[in-house]
Amino acid sequence: MTYLIYRTYQILVVIPVVILSSAWAGTTMAVMCTLTGWLRKVSPISLGILTRPDWWGTFASRWWGKIIIRISLLPVEVKGRENIRKDTSYVFVANHQGAYDILLVCGYLGTEIRWMMKRALEKVPFLGMGCKYAGYVFVDHGSAGMVRATYRRAENALKDGASLMVFPEGSRSIDGTMGTFKKGAFKLADELQLPVVPITINGSYDVMPKDSGVKIHHHKLSLTIHKPITPIGKGDENISYLLEESRRTIAAALSKQK
Repeated sequence: MTYLIYRTYQILVVIPVVILSSAWAGTTMAVMCTLTGWLRKVSPISLGILTRPDWWGTFASRWWGKIIIRISLLPVEVKGRENIRKDTSYVFVANHQGAYDILLVCGYLGTEIRWMMKRALEKVPFLGMGCKYAGYVFVDHGSAGMVRATYRRAENALKDGASLMVFPEGSRSIDGTMGTFKKGAFKLADELQLPVVPITINGSYDVMPKDSGVKIHHHKLSLTIHKPITPIGKGDENISYLLEESRRTIAAALSKQK
């Protein structure tokens, strides 16, 4: 009976809230980032954070994540916020268990981030548009020139203490276990000489496995923010070090999957 009640609640309450909050977040980011960017160019008057496009992107995405998780009635545990400084730029890397990973990071990481995401996500209704105007980095694969352009966009996005957020596996886990890490995030950290902060996500696969459609299972979500990993130089050795150390750190804090 409890399952039936929760499932009915999802259909009648959670799904409509997800749709409405996503439309609100995407529209808010697009409109306010455009408006404040224009105001900063034409007006000498500053209203502090209210005239910062990046603040509006963070504000909208943070409440989008929190609203959906809270309306889903999912408990959240966050550990390790003391390991990061809000005035420092990082490359955050996390394992990717399920759809709720993005909501968890947006809502509960507690610092200003720009996402590095697949170019295809730019086409997602409302949110894709919002992410574009909020300065998120859409990844272009292919030629060396396209990769360099992605790095330049990422560097421009890391202003005023903002950080970059990446899922180095590239896509959600099929069975809840952690997959192979791609080098892109670590090459960027090497290029910009930024510390890498590993993040371990637990519970997201239990909440919504990749092939479960829109069915949500009640389970605790946890976010563990580890200590930054400082570059040891520049080049292939440093890239390998950042990748392997990040993967080892994330894996060590993963709950055992059934």
